[in-house]
Amino acid sequence: MTQNRRSFLRVTSLGGVLSTMPWFHHELAGLSDSKLSLNGQSTGKQKKCILIWLDGGPSHLEMFDPKPEAPEEVRGPFSAIKTPIAGVQFSELLPELSKRARQISVIRAMTSPLGEHNLGTHYLLTGYKPTPAIDYPAFGNVMCHLDPRQNALPPNVAVPNHQVGGSNFSASGFLGQAKRPFEVGGDPSRKNFRVNDLDWYPSLDASRIQRRRKLLGAVEKLTESGQAKLDPQFEQAFQLLQEKSAKSAFDVSRESPKTRQRYGMKSIGQCCLLARRLVERGVQFVTVNNKGWDTHDRMVTRLRDGYDGARVPVGLIPSLDQAVSALLDDLQNRGLLEETLIVVMGEFGRTPKLNVNAGRDHWPRAFSVMLAGGGTKAGVMYGESDTKGESPKSDAVTPAQLVATLYKVLGVDPSSVIQSPNGRPIAISNGQNPIDELI
Repeated sequence: MTQNRRSFLRVTSLGGVLSTMPWFHHELAGLSDSKLSLNGQSTGKQKKCILIWLDGGPSHLEMFDPKPEAPEEVRGPFSAIKTPIAGVQFSELLPELSKRARQISVIRAMTSPLGEHNLGTHYLLTGYKPTPAIDYPAFGNVMCHLDPRQNALPPNVAVPNHQVGGSNFSASGFLGQAKRPFEVGGDPSRKNFRVNDLDWYPSLDASRIQRRRKLLGAVEKLTESGQAKLDPQFEQAFQLLQEKSAKSAFDVSRESPKTRQRYGMKSIGQCCLLARRLVERGVQFVTVNNKGWDTHDRMVTRLRDGYDGARVPVGLIPSLDQAVSALLDDLQNRGLLEETLIVVMGEFGRTPKLNVNAGRDHWPRAFSVMLAGGGTKAGVMYGESDTKGESPKSDAVTPAQLVATLYKVLGVDPSSVIQSPNGRPIAISNGQNPIDELI
């Protein structure tokens, strides 16, 4: 039966349009969802999430956990500035988020033993340390798997792609390729920005696709004991190609120039703006993949200036500060912040001491994660690192605890269990309890 359907797609060329879509039918992805037992539960209050992934490992010392009293080789080249919260300081590179400190929460004592990009990414996004025995799915994929909502748009989108942690991490894990995020494929900050797979295949149009869809339904009826029922993933793919309103969700040019400038015209700004457009239209989970944070050298140029001789800082941190601040304000003004969780993090932090190349190296022992919206407590600085930002001083948080907390915030029961294709029960939060002080 599966072979018949594959042959049908090849013969009709419909596969040229639909099989390239990552969230397309599981036969084409090589894994049937019928092999996955679903014992997970939703609390009935499941929300949306924008994960802003700082790929490469952002420096906590240059962002949310500066050490102004430490020796120069630790505190680095940047100053600390006050926030509205007494005794709390952020880096001078985060002036806008510093003003909004009462709207966000920061975990300042994240800790992990994994200082390699792929390994650290896997642990942060799944709550499990990597093992060859099983390929764990990321929390966003589990979230969408447990609550498969009907929408013309894909439930899980990555902007511009999901090539995180050295590009070897598979977000779908054992859930299979049909569950991997839909990758936009282009940078919305570019003038020629376009989205993968949202245009008709050459020589095809809506009427021809509709005829072939009906023919596929007839084939299904013949091969499924007389029951003509097209797969929901197929229907979603078809609907996305048909629905102009769904396709327009990806069109950031529909935003006013003033709004686009408010987010910033760098990639991170326009990606965050696109993320807002998507969650506003029902997408459950959006990953904004912002690369370049592996700052082993030229930290001042890369983190602050953006390029040599810059008069206005446009480096990684000022651009992030502008984008996330605009996103916070936009979601708040549109009444979406309470139902949308924002997570800002990377796979680890950076070394307490500067290296000989004026940068910092990998450091997973202590780093920071920012949370906002979605029902999280605002203005909470949870945990503390020591005087050098080297190790947790109090309330250390592991990636497994973080993932359990994110599940609860997002309306997913952290005690849920799903089964792998071979029938093995998997606790989605690795048996950890959420951090109630953040919820």
